[in-house]
Amino acid sequence: MIGPLVEGGHRVVVPDYAGFGRSGKPTDRRWCTYDRHRALMIDVLGALGPHDVREATVVVQDWGGPVGLRWAVENPDRVAALAIFDTGLFTGRVSKGFLAWREFAERNPDLPVGLVIQGATATDLPGDVVAAYEAPFPTAESKAGAAQFPLLVPTREDAVGAKQMLAISNELSRWKSPRSSPSPTWPRFFPTRKPGRSFATSSRPRAPRSRSRVRPTSFKKTAGNA
Repeated sequence: MIGPLVEGGHRVVVPDYAGFGRSGKPTDRRWCTYDRHRALMIDVLGALGPHDVREATVVVQDWGGPVGLRWAVENPDRVAALAIFDTGLFTGRVSKGFLAWREFAERNPDLPVGLVIQGATATDLPGDVVAAYEAPFPTAESKAGAAQFPLLVPTREDAVGAKQMLAISNELSRWKSPRSSPSPTWPRFFPTRKPGRSFATSSRPRAPRSRSRVRPTSFKKTAGNA
């Protein structure tokens, strides 16, 4: 997705979360919190200086939902459109399958990243692709952030983060500002509209364009997290 968008004249900003890709690797799992990831995203997007993010199309997937959509609802004047793929806002209800994955991550700080990625795909990945996912995590200590992410998902309505994500979901359900294109797997943001459809407040879509291009730090080497 990144290459064609850049070639089409769009400015693409793809930050790696702390603990992933080429970003710093905290070694203390307790350092990684939902609020800290949100704060770091604010810092990153605010540090672009004269290339400040405006009229942005916010594309979120996986943990990009809780973090990216929180940024979007807190900065609606900077958002032109949303694209929501395979993500969710976690408000305390989780499946038994997720609880099993959470327990696995908690018990295995030396997370087998390649095995996890391979197990989450419908087809076998080539060895070089698996190696690219594993590359940012050469030691058990470097995996602290990745192993902690599943533990950040609230498993009770009174758990840390559940209240914030419920507020985001409520805000999105009545948000009329941007164009929004949720994937078929996440229709609850806009219950009165069909998932997969573009919801416009104007007759034409808006997309950010800029001659300046910010290249991602590392796309292939980042476990799918943004």
